[in-house]
Amino acid sequence: MKIIECVPNFSEGRDSSLIKEITDSMESISGISLLDVDMGHDTNRTVVTIVGPPRKVIESAFLGIKKSIQLIDMNKHSGEHSRMGATDVCPLIPISNTTMDECINLSRDLAKMVSNELSIPVFLYEQSSKTKIRKNLANIRQGQFEGMSKKMKDPEWSPDYGPASPHKTAGVLAIGARNFLIAYNINLNTTDKKIATDIAFDVRHQGRNKRNKEGKFIRDNNGIPIKKSGTLKDCKAVGWYIKEYNQAQVSMNLTNFNTTPPHLAFEEVRSQARQRGLRVSGSELVGLIPLSAILSAGKYYLQKQNRSTGIPESEIINIAVKSMGLNELSNFNPYDKIIEYKIDKSNKILASM
Repeated sequence: MKIIECVPNFSEGRDSSLIKEITDSMESISGISLLDVDMGHDTNRTVVTIVGPPRKVIESAFLGIKKSIQLIDMNKHSGEHSRMGATDVCPLIPISNTTMDECINLSRDLAKMVSNELSIPVFLYEQSSKTKIRKNLANIRQGQFEGMSKKMKDPEWSPDYGPASPHKTAGVLAIGARNFLIAYNINLNTTDKKIATDIAFDVRHQGRNKRNKEGKFIRDNNGIPIKKSGTLKDCKAVGWYIKEYNQAQVSMNLTNFNTTPPHLAFEEVRSQARQRGLRVSGSELVGLIPLSAILSAGKYYLQKQNRSTGIPESEIINIAVKSMGLNELSNFNPYDKIIEYKIDKSNKILASM
């Protein structure tokens, strides 16, 4: 059986009844499983995770996007997270018996449905993008909702599908196919956003602009600033202050957790924090994590403690949770946060996948 995952991000994280209207509409499609609904108050953003047969998932995602347009007015939206639309981004991820090419085709089908039936401009990103600059979501989102009208007047930023200007209340949407991503925030014992941003620049794959002794950017022959790569591959990162927690965080997207797993990202940020006289106090996952990633973390810390890894799975997970402080901000329940545990065990087909 073919199974894909879809993780739409909605620009509302404070009104739980509104989000329930969206997820109820998504769950009206039989055959899909709603795995997770992760609301963020200060980011004012909700990450929803569904899995199921490809066409069922596409139908469900479309209904969620449609409902978000009806309920969310971006003119009234504010939050720590960058955003450009009521449904800001909608990625498709191959899970079982599906390929990336299939997800790319599905993403384009969904983009056509959204643009034709809902009159929303759609940009294709990641593996679905048709140009190199649009592969990176940050490039598309630059300018955010408020700057999209001006940005889209440039022919380079005409949408892949739909109207040539943003929807008045729902903005624009990015749809694409990508590999599994872990959204991971690391907590600092400071309220200083600037320090968190400075650490983010040092660790993220893209790095930061190089500077000369006078502090000015070093540029190439075309006048483009030259980058100094960060320490973590396949890692996107920003720094922000979350009022709800009264602390700054380094917020990461780990786009290939086999290259940079969460525990190594945690250790690198901890090292960077120490250099600045700070301490990492814990971390949090946004959405779900594969079992293999959390077990790798537990085994890593057991080995550092010169302890045997031949212990029950639940104990390995507990070591990972305690070592990375995953329960600092809220209780970390493995059955709510680990994908394989979250899938309804009564659904034998999905569980076997």
